[in-house]
Amino acid sequence: MKLIVFGATGMVGQGVLLECLRDPRVTDVLVVGRAPATEAHVKMRELIVPDLENLAGHSAELTGFDGCLFCVGVSSVGMDEASYRRVTYDLTLAVARRLAELNPGSTFAYVSGAGTNTNGRQMWARVKGATEDALQELALDVYLFRPGIIIPLDGIKSRVRWYNAVYTATRPVFALIKRLAPASQVTSREIGRAMLAVAAGGYPTRILGNREMHELAARRRGF
Repeated sequence: MKLIVFGATGMVGQGVLLECLRDPRVTDVLVVGRAPATEAHVKMRELIVPDLENLAGHSAELTGFDGCLFCVGVSSVGMDEASYRRVTYDLTLAVARRLAELNPGSTFAYVSGAGTNTNGRQMWARVKGATEDALQELALDVYLFRPGIIIPLDGIKSRVRWYNAVYTATRPVFALIKRLAPASQVTSREIGRAMLAVAAGGYPTRILGNREMHELAARRRGF
């Protein structure tokens, strides 16, 4: 598979990129972002784009791929709805529409979130829901990933300092939650493996929660 990864410097994106580089099914990875990724790899290329909403000048670099794993995302904390919509809905759709033109029918795996609902009370849930709805209208094979609690593995850390502080402080609680309610959380490794699974072979449903990600990741355990 030849895949594009957006958001590879974020917490989820780092895990997804690691799984792409580990998976023998993936032959080429194009990492697109505003800043370079942390590590070089023989099957990875980078495309630095200061304005991700404007990909018009990069058609040649973005053509010929089997799928896109879209992991760009920001916290809605402290943001008004208009600002959050610009960096969530507008950016995602600008990228997806361009890829639908260049690679029609290719896979587009989008990291959303548990609780996403177009008619929800929470602002972020409504914006994510609108984004999901709009993506499914494009000429792409769209899958919507809705993780709950995300546990970073492989030394991965968030770029947001307070996220890291929260993860460090609550890690013992996460261990307890995993024993009592394993379906409530998913690891960065499992998200990456599940996204690769749908890119390689699809999935019966378009929306994947933690349970579905656990299932798909388990199929690749130990490869």
